[in-house]
Amino acid sequence: MDIQNTNPNVSEVSPGEGAAPDTLENPHAAVTAERDKLAAEAADLQNRLRYARAEFDNARRRAERERSEYLQFAAVDLVKDILPILDDFERAVQVETTDRNYAKGVELIYQRMSETLKKLGLEPIETTDQKFDPNLHQAVERVETEEAEDQSILAEFQRGYNFKGKLLRPAMVKVAVKP
Repeated sequence: MDIQNTNPNVSEVSPGEGAAPDTLENPHAAVTAERDKLAAEAADLQNRLRYARAEFDNARRRAERERSEYLQFAAVDLVKDILPILDDFERAVQVETTDRNYAKGVELIYQRMSETLKKLGLEPIETTDQKFDPNLHQAVERVETEEAEDQSILAEFQRGYNFKGKLLRPAMVKVAVKP
């Protein structure tokens, strides 16, 4: 039994005719196509490598920044714990005493402690001749007076501090208000 192709749209292909015409006619085209394909793969791998390196650098910088922030905030807790001691020394320096050697010793300890904390990044908040700023000051007392400008600070009850540019403790102050 002889089977013939009954579909008119299909033609018979002889051996060698199924290959791409460019590869048979021009062998350099196949080499060029393969080279272009390999070059594209190499470019893709180089881009992946660049992204991986950038990702690694970003992760390294992020880890270093987090470590630095951790150390900074670890110091914040220590400085917060030391502030009451600094306040006590500040009050001790202001006390009048007949023993000059004792007073001088307390003053030296206070100066050394405040200098050391300043090196770590502790900065006192200035209240003398300042206007009340709720971001820096805590109004403990408000006094109605005509003698001072409205919202000016009349007295400081407890010194406030910034630590490395961030508010650590607001200053407790007495504020003038207009009647």
